Amino acid sequence: MRPLVWSMAFRSLTALVGGYAAAAVLATLIARLLPIARVEATSWGMILSFPIYAGIALWCFHEHRLLRVAAAVWGIATFGGGLLWLLGVRP
Repeated sequence: MRPLVWSMAFRSLTALVGGYAAAAVLATLIARLLPIARVEATSWGMILSFPIYAGIALWCFHEHRLLRVAAAVWGIATFGGGLLWLLGVRP
């Protein structure tokens, strides 16, 4: 296959899977860090996850450099997951 096909396939995978992972991590961080009741914080996190995921997916196809896209999206997912692991369960 040509390099352009592989580039678009990896960009699509990053937008779909990495964007979902990053949006889920950011939604969980929002729900974890908001100083309101758990139910309301979870609702706000879930509501905001949809525009976050859409924005990440659109940016993945807008940015010209594939390495920048992959580093940003997978970095957000990894760093956010580590941060959630350090924060632990909300008391």
